[in-house]
Amino acid sequence: MAEEDKVVSESEASELAEDDIESLKEAVVQEKEKAERYLDNWQRTEADFRNYKAREEKQKKELIDWANSTLVCDILPVLDAFDRAFEEVTPTDKELSWITGFRQIQKMLLDVLIKHGLDEMKCVGETFDPNFHEAVVQQDGVEDVILDEVRKGYKLKDKLLRAPQVVVGKGSEPSAAESAKRAEEDLTREE
Repeated sequence: MAEEDKVVSESEASELAEDDIESLKEAVVQEKEKAERYLDNWQRTEADFRNYKAREEKQKKELIDWANSTLVCDILPVLDAFDRAFEEVTPTDKELSWITGFRQIQKMLLDVLIKHGLDEMKCVGETFDPNFHEAVVQQDGVEDVILDEVRKGYKLKDKLLRAPQVVVGKGSEPSAAESAKRAEEDLTREE
């Protein structure tokens, strides 16, 4: 009887061992799945944190740029005052040392602003664009072409800071092609 008990217990033991192995395999599979989920969550969290840091840096830079633009906007009337003052200088006074000194101060101020991203917009001769120009007067001239600039416009780091105030042609003057055609017709008539 002892041998039978021993045999039974060995067969039971092998069944138990097989059950234990299967349950251990299932447990390992479950733990692997759990570890993969943890790894995925950690990687997602790390990516979210990197994106958050990048977003914060971008917002910080935009805040600094906005603060700079406010300061530059406050300085632009000073540049305008320099321009108006130098328009009134007569040709004989241009060589006076104090006028030369003020021109150098204006250039120094403008150089500092340019160093920090300010760019003067050149617009005379270009096509009028209401997104970038402010029309203050219309005169005879080629339609929608900027004839003159009343107040300078500026960009700061490729963003419009202040639109230039401009004089725009209203189309009463013939275009260059039309003028050439009329001149050719006049020559033919004279012959």
